[in-house]
Amino acid sequence: MTLSQDDLANFYQLNFQLINEYNYSLTELEDMIPWEREVYVGLLLQHLKEKKERQEMIEQNQKHYG
Repeated sequence: MTLSQDDLANFYQLNFQLINEYNYSLTELEDMIPWEREVYVGLLLQHLKEKKERQEMIEQNQKHYG
């Protein structure tokens, strides 16, 4: 299996974000089985989506109830 240049760039960008924003270590990321990485990234994306929705709800309530 070969990765295109775009896929490889996305791979490194995601690693960078996971390391710097979410405190994963490079060793942890490299030791993950590919499907395991997909699961953790999926869970993180779901968590971020829910967090954003909660924040938007809080902001709407603040605007409405001032």
